[in-house]
Amino acid sequence: MRSKLTCFSLKERVSPFFFHKSGYGLSLEYKYIVLVNTTIASFMALLDSNIVLISLPTIIRDLPNTTTADGIWVVMGYSLMLATILLTIGRLSDIHGRVRLYNIGFAVFTVGSGLCSISVDGYLLIVFRLIQGVGSALIFANGTAIITDVFPQSERGRALGINQIGGISGSVAGLVLGGVLTETLGWRSIFWINIPIGAFATFWAYTRLKDVSSPLKGEKPDAFGMGLYGIGLTLFLLGLTFGAISGWLGIYIVIMAVGIVMIAIFIPIERRINQPMMDLSLFKSKQFSAGILSNLLAALARGSASIVFVFYFQGALLENALTAGIKIIPFSLAFVSLGPLSGYLSDKYGSRKFATVGLVISGIAFLIFAFLPLHVSYNAFVIPMIFVGAGGGMFIAPNIASIMNAVPINRRGIASGVSSTVLNSGFLVSIGLAFAIMARSMPLSVLDQLFAGLPVESGSVNLLLFHDAMFRIFLVLASLSLLAAIPAWFGTRNQPKGRTSQPVLVE
Repeated sequence: MRSKLTCFSLKERVSPFFFHKSGYGLSLEYKYIVLVNTTIASFMALLDSNIVLISLPTIIRDLPNTTTADGIWVVMGYSLMLATILLTIGRLSDIHGRVRLYNIGFAVFTVGSGLCSISVDGYLLIVFRLIQGVGSALIFANGTAIITDVFPQSERGRALGINQIGGISGSVAGLVLGGVLTETLGWRSIFWINIPIGAFATFWAYTRLKDVSSPLKGEKPDAFGMGLYGIGLTLFLLGLTFGAISGWLGIYIVIMAVGIVMIAIFIPIERRINQPMMDLSLFKSKQFSAGILSNLLAALARGSASIVFVFYFQGALLENALTAGIKIIPFSLAFVSLGPLSGYLSDKYGSRKFATVGLVISGIAFLIFAFLPLHVSYNAFVIPMIFVGAGGGMFIAPNIASIMNAVPINRRGIASGVSSTVLNSGFLVSIGLAFAIMARSMPLSVLDQLFAGLPVESGSVNLLLFHDAMFRIFLVLASLSLLAAIPAWFGTRNQPKGRTSQPVLVE
């Protein structure tokens, strides 16, 4: 029987340049086409994340009617969409096909970028960032699963590592481009760069990629579960951030409590639903459960690190966006350098040691940060920064490979969604927690000045308050990173050498 994978119909006739097949199945080059396209997606998403982060003080300062809390939600709103709809998208992907939704994600992200560039106030920018977040959710929920579908297990860690290096390369480029564009063309220009890249990659993905897994017909997405989790997480974060600013007025405590209750009842309710948003049967695998838990704790540990670095350089030290971006580059470079190497070595020797050692290294580096003086030299500051990045790079690729290897091929869409949801939920809570610590450590007027990169009144006294907040934040991050090493070691099973599984590409 002729493979369904060779039946590209109109797309094949219209765009022969993008297709290359051999015999009755896809050519060997197809998996590398997949890898390049999904790596472009990761590059775009993380480029945008760091571009916005490094430009945030300028946005808060220059965009009319934008407060410190608005600025935090410009960052958090994007990740909130990733955290709240990824699982549902993973379910839809398993039902309707991963590539189809992945293609839509590229288009939505590109349109959202254009809208962000024309925002007239902070509230509108937050709304358009939510649209960008929807596009990113569609991309992230499917990119990892698409790679996993086409690469054999013996090559999967390396492929995921390359995908990660592309993403982190975007974050490195974002630090420099964000600074250059903000200082020369203004902060709106940081969103323009996504438009040509996104337009090309959207067309390429549409004409070239094809699903290689069989959709699960007859299943339905769990809209109730998505609403329960999404609203609960949103309420918790709203209560956490605005409660910290307002002095924990009763209404914000109530909002936080309602959010926590909704999240708490999410799992027991999911147990009673025939086709739940979160496939709890996946957690019967010890390897999957351990991978998800260590992923959550690691995200809680490193989620707020970049934003603390940004406000340290631009707020406390009054560096401009470009200088601050350049000074944070070693953090991302260390991450990108260790990612593919760790993925390659974990393919040969198993993921346990690399994931665990990476978390321990990050934890120790966070402890060093906690005890550095405020005006330490950059040479002393950059050393633990490099180790935080290196530890994260060592952890991420083996962790993702371990999670995806623990599930059957027809559940990888939802597994990828669970993993990405946990990651982004951890990042969100980490940022909210760091912001709450800072808001409770200093007057709101001082916080506003620091976040806008303005000179702080009564400089040395108020800067000491910021330094005290950094001390507490880094102690928390160190504890979480070291705690994440426990499930990474005891719950991860090393894959024996030579044992591989090849995805089926033809029918």
